[in-house]
Amino acid sequence: MVTDAAGAALADLSDWPVIVVDNPRAVMAAAAVRLFGDPTARRTTFGVTGTAGKTTTSLMLDAALRANGRHSGYIGSIGFTVDGRRIPMQRSTPTTPESIDLQAMLAAMAEQGADSFVMEATSVGLELDRLAGVSFDVVGFTNLGRDHMDYHHTVENYFAAKTRLFRPGWAGHAVVNLDDPYGQRLLAMMRQAGDPPVTTVGYDAAADFRIVGRTVMASHQQVVFEHDGQTAQFDLDMPGEFNVRNAMLALAMMDAAGFDQQTTLQGLAHATAPGRMQRVDLGEGAPLVFVDDAHTPEATEAALKAATRPMIAVVGCGGDRDHGKRALTGAACARQADVVIVTDDNPRTEDPAAIRAAIRQGAVETGLCDKVLDGGGRQDAIKQALAMAEPGWTVVVLGRGDEDFQEVHGQLIPLHDVDVVQTAWHELTKP
Repeated sequence: MVTDAAGAALADLSDWPVIVVDNPRAVMAAAAVRLFGDPTARRTTFGVTGTAGKTTTSLMLDAALRANGRHSGYIGSIGFTVDGRRIPMQRSTPTTPESIDLQAMLAAMAEQGADSFVMEATSVGLELDRLAGVSFDVVGFTNLGRDHMDYHHTVENYFAAKTRLFRPGWAGHAVVNLDDPYGQRLLAMMRQAGDPPVTTVGYDAAADFRIVGRTVMASHQQVVFEHDGQTAQFDLDMPGEFNVRNAMLALAMMDAAGFDQQTTLQGLAHATAPGRMQRVDLGEGAPLVFVDDAHTPEATEAALKAATRPMIAVVGCGGDRDHGKRALTGAACARQADVVIVTDDNPRTEDPAAIRAAIRQGAVETGLCDKVLDGGGRQDAIKQALAMAEPGWTVVVLGRGDEDFQEVHGQLIPLHDVDVVQTAWHELTKP
């Protein structure tokens, strides 16, 4: 049995051989790497961290790898895939699995032909050494906002956990969003340490991959960027300025790993991310509807900025988590939407009405939105939004993305926002 000094003192271990170490989790991860044959040591491996954009950037990398002829294994918040095919596995954590489960899944993916890996690196996963032993070729940083305060307690602790992915001696190369102030701090830390080598992206004039501009079309956006003194452009199906940054991060990460730029851009152009500004096509005469995973104030505002007005935002916040972001999330909606409908989003063991009240208060106190409504349960709120939407309006359903279940009073209840939108619209329009 392996434990630390505190564990050895607490447990009755007289019948077991005991090894006392400073960090049992790191030892467990090292053992898992050895047990499953160190799958990442011989395969190109990417890691992406940040508050918003981890999943989208990771799926962009997955699409770019496949465009380059690679067989890509993805591990993250929407599950586990090889070349886009879902692989069933019991999830030990929402996004970054425990080290034993992670190494087992990587080995299984390798057996199914994966020659490259892309994985999301959460702050909790990094702090608990779930990713220890993974051989990262390139790691990327999207941005940092307020999230997981129930675990980290302060934004500084949260940032410190994220920076673990970029500590000297781990990854071969790093790519950082220079438009984010925490990205600038991270860049300074790495340059002071002298490792890993780093590439920057963003609108900032000092960025190595500099976004020059974008043109929004009816079905896509066109992006112009500069790199190594050359100007190039590409199309991107995914909407929003934040997705331009995500795409540039993915492009620079692929470049750092030695992949062809033009082939990478072809893969990025049509990349998709379920539940991330996912359009729900309801047919002629219907409002424009998007479903998005945004569950922080910053991500909420960015998602709403990507949509056209007039707009209705349907929003909730999780229970048993950071209470402080509820009012901030409501305020973010009020700054961008014409109507805010507050609903439930995994209330867990808390009173759903109390969570909704906190979100509504934050929206109302801005004085920026005249219609801030309590929509009750999620199905009712989404149906209310669709009923209120006039021709030419946009409805953005926030917070859950591609999740299949909602947790209410300790029970997991099947609920998928895209399905709810489609069912509600059918009920509203049936003869």
